[in-house]
Amino acid sequence: MSTKISHSGIIERIDDGCVHVRIVQTSACAACKVAGYCNAAESKEKIVDVYRPANGLKVGDAVTVTASATIATQALMLGFALPFVILVGVLVAVLSLTGSEGKAGVSALVALVPYYGVLYMMRDKLRDRFAFEIE
Repeated sequence: MSTKISHSGIIERIDDGCVHVRIVQTSACAACKVAGYCNAAESKEKIVDVYRPANGLKVGDAVTVTASATIATQALMLGFALPFVILVGVLVAVLSLTGSEGKAGVSALVALVPYYGVLYMMRDKLRDRFAFEIE
């Protein structure tokens, strides 16, 4: 198994200390020979920000953007797994305490507000930790 996730892309623009790279993210079936005849195939263009760029880059250069698989796993845990655990935990706790499904549902959703608020306040630190690199 590869320890890096990589995408080929083209530099869109360069700002102060940030390179914006356009990549084409494809689903597994998008590369299939019959993808043009199938509705399941999809690809999306995305802009990836690289905050620690290499020197000598210019707009229009073809580059490869990489991130480690460990960082990707940690980002998925923070973005999806931990909020899911909080949601289900609060839902079950409030439901067992009150017996009201409505209160449990609202409480579970409200419990995510502080979590995402903390993530938002830590966005600069997280951006440095979960950074892409240009090879």
